[in-house]
Amino acid sequence: MSIVVTGATGHLGRHVVDQLLEKVPAEQVTAVVRSAEKAADLAGRGVRIAVADYNAPETFDGLFAAGDKVLLISGNEFDRGRVGQHRVVIDAAGAAGVALLAYTSAPGSLTAALADDHRGTEEALLDSGVPYALLRNGWYHENYTENLAPVLAHDAVVAAAGQGRISSASRADYAAAAVAVLTGEGHENKTYELGGDEAWSFAEYAAELSRQTGREIVYNPVTPEALTGILAGAGVPEPMAAVLAGVDVSIEKGELVVDSGDLSRLAGRPTTPLAEAVAAALKG
Repeated sequence: MSIVVTGATGHLGRHVVDQLLEKVPAEQVTAVVRSAEKAADLAGRGVRIAVADYNAPETFDGLFAAGDKVLLISGNEFDRGRVGQHRVVIDAAGAAGVALLAYTSAPGSLTAALADDHRGTEEALLDSGVPYALLRNGWYHENYTENLAPVLAHDAVVAAAGQGRISSASRADYAAAAVAVLTGEGHENKTYELGGDEAWSFAEYAAELSRQTGREIVYNPVTPEALTGILAGAGVPEPMAAVLAGVDVSIEKGELVVDSGDLSRLAGRPTTPLAEAVAAALKG
């Protein structure tokens, strides 16, 4: 039996593999990657490397074995038909008879276009009959803290979320939940709504940045149309810019407030405070 992690060299995947190696022997972990070179460090730690690509279904033939537990980390090729990509993994997992397929989805409350591929994947997974765990990950601190350059350049946080609040958490927090499901028992056919313990608003985020930098950083709320234009002007492809602005609309409606407590329960500890993530980002 192996624990198999797709997208293992991505931001979330690396956290998952690191935390798995604290709990199980390396030979029980398989990292599915598109580039063996990028996974050389994982191979050096004893992790089995499997090279496969969501866009090449044949690369998943024989990759899984009966009894495996698989983490399907959602792809980030938004223009390549993500549901179809994910279905390649689901079909291969079903053919092999895996014990569990956990999928990193989006909160059930999220109606933004960003959630469409997740809903489609969930439907395909439930239809497949494969034992599943839906890890409905909320927003990541790093979505903001890794993009501080424009904020610090203009002393302003710009968003189209009004006074909406977000229950974000760190990638390491979401990875801890995934590891708990992959290494634990009794998670078959369960859905977990995952989010940080403390919800925050963009005004509070700007205040936290001000406190930690000693500068006056303001929150500048804009319309979704204005935000789309700002993001497009910064080089984000316009369709993606519109999708991101749509997430802000959902935030204003409260759709990214997740108060289930599932994340800290699965992780076995409180989630990482936003202030901690800000401090880490500012240290660089």
